Amino acid sequence: MTWKKLRKEKWFRNVLTSLAVVFSALIQTFVIQAFIRPAGLLSGGFTGLAILIDRITSLFGLNISTSFGMIALNLPVAWACSKTISKRFTFFSLCQVFLTSGLLRVLNFSPIFEDVILNVIYGGVLFGLALVLTLRGNASSGGTDFIALYVSNKTGNSIWAYVFCGNVVLLCIFGAIFGWDYAGYSILFQFVSTMMISTFHHRYNRVTLQITSTKGPEIASAYVSTFRHGISCVDAVGGYSKKDMYLLHTVVSSYEVEDIVQLLVSVDEHVIVNMFNTKEFYGRFYRAPME
Repeated sequence: MTWKKLRKEKWFRNVLTSLAVVFSALIQTFVIQAFIRPAGLLSGGFTGLAILIDRITSLFGLNISTSFGMIALNLPVAWACSKTISKRFTFFSLCQVFLTSGLLRVLNFSPIFEDVILNVIYGGVLFGLALVLTLRGNASSGGTDFIALYVSNKTGNSIWAYVFCGNVVLLCIFGAIFGWDYAGYSILFQFVSTMMISTFHHRYNRVTLQITSTKGPEIASAYVSTFRHGISCVDAVGGYSKKDMYLLHTVVSSYEVEDIVQLLVSVDEHVIVNMFNTKEFYGRFYRAPME
């Protein structure tokens, strides 16, 4: 069985998603205990909000733990978003939240650095990596990820920059209560983790494929029968060979490119594909639902 066919098997996709959920939960737990707490930082999203609630309630002698806060905050948002984001995606995302919450209670990672800047850089990179791992595995870490993905699915555009701005507001509240120095470090931490997501998660990026082939009709037929995107095909003449050929154009999501190129090569092993980023796109565009 080829890798492409294996990835379409439901059981195999569930295994990959489960592995992504487990490893991301471990990384997230490690970051919270080894970098965030020792440095007095605050992460963004619902995890950061849970940490903030924990710290504020502790000032009044109460104890609403971070693990409990993560679950309490995520459940209503997950229920609301499950109607537009697939139930499978919501289920694995909640598994990530519950697993992280449980690991925070049973594991105990020791601090690595005493320097705050090192905690910010290493912690931000690893925290972003944990989120990217879940997103690439077709799950999430819950919270604002649900909201970001809900809006992105509606608009077709990534909104992680807006999520960062929302987290800055949360961190300013943190700074007003616990000190602006730590709020500044936390904003830098959040910026590093957000950049990791923007750099490695490209689900909402569109690219244009310019395809040159002598088998234009065959490629167009195979393409439209496999992918739900339109494609244009025009006659052309090779500048060097002087032979008749075809020039095809299509706009696709960046995560589909690998599968599309494999299809094109299977039809014409001499096909030429030129890919370039599409910053603006107007018109109807099919985006596969999250599974």
